Amino acid sequence: MKPAEKAKEIEIFLEAIAGRSTAIRSDMCVAPPIGCGQPICSFRNEKSKREYTLSGLCQKCQDKLFGKEEE
Repeated sequence: MKPAEKAKEIEIFLEAIAGRSTAIRSDMCVAPPIGCGQPICSFRNEKSKREYTLSGLCQKCQDKLFGKEEE
């Protein structure tokens, strides 16, 4: 998957603290303690898939952070 574009400085910061772009390009969740570091399986909807390209968080980690969205 391709990470969402961000300002160069933000991209550098997120890569340094979480490995965001590397994780997304590898179809992985960002590493602990931010995410779980596990392979990406699926997303509940397009909104969750888009959030992954922004944050690098898998569906399970998104649910922990934001709460599970009602269908």
